[in-house]
Amino acid sequence: MPSPSDEQVITPHVLRAWPLPDPQGDKESRGTVLVAGGAQTTPGAVLLAGVAALRAGAGRLQLAVAQATAAALSIAVPEAKVIGLPEHEDQFHDMAAAADVIAVGPGLDNVGDADRLMRQVLGAAGEEAGIVLDAYALGALSKDAKLLHDRPQRVVLTPNTIEARVLLGDDPGEDLAAAAYAVAERYRAVVSLYGHIATPDGRCWREESGDTGLGTSGSGDVQAGIVAGLLGRGADAAQAACWGAFAHAVSGRRLAPRFGRTGFLARELVDEVAYTIATV
Repeated sequence: MPSPSDEQVITPHVLRAWPLPDPQGDKESRGTVLVAGGAQTTPGAVLLAGVAALRAGAGRLQLAVAQATAAALSIAVPEAKVIGLPEHEDQFHDMAAAADVIAVGPGLDNVGDADRLMRQVLGAAGEEAGIVLDAYALGALSKDAKLLHDRPQRVVLTPNTIEARVLLGDDPGEDLAAAAYAVAERYRAVVSLYGHIATPDGRCWREESGDTGLGTSGSGDVQAGIVAGLLGRGADAAQAACWGAFAHAVSGRRLAPRFGRTGFLARELVDEVAYTIATV
């Protein structure tokens, strides 16, 4: 099992040697990202994840949220196609089948709903698609540890420590490198856990720029969206997770001089993402 001493530290030099796919061509070439989540009281999580995906370079954005919030969200994010669930289930299936990347979980507040959406997505997603599972989708995944085994899709899990405990069925402890690998090995997916990235085959990285201010409401939704956007650009799962952790953390660092270490908001992180990635 990897330990902190086995992790490669993510630096600009490391990322420059591992460049993202060059964003050539029109929006079609940079991928369609579908974000599914957003309970009636928490549509903002989908907004944060979706706009972060665009800031990370995705070409097209689609959002699937609770029916009651769809109209308001379509106005708040005019760049996106927005549908309401469950009214448009058939359309959702078609969108999932055609999407290049699907992120499930931001803003959901019910494990049953998350499980239903996650299974719909996994059943519809193409073999080349990227999948990001976050928040309540991870709670749903914990019910079936083999659900992702032998799947061809690029899959990234983005748990916090509470969600890691649910996925492992035990306290992850202080060794988050080992915890990230344990989750990656159990679920056969790339895992990004508080700056620790692990793959099922034992590769591991550590992002050291993150500070306490990232522990703000909606911050995890932003990171999940960044990862989805990078997958949309054609990054592989480990690359998207590493670049996503760096972009998330350094965006917070850029905000600290203006707002202090703990005074910035998740929506402000989103606006730093494109510049952070472009200046690596």
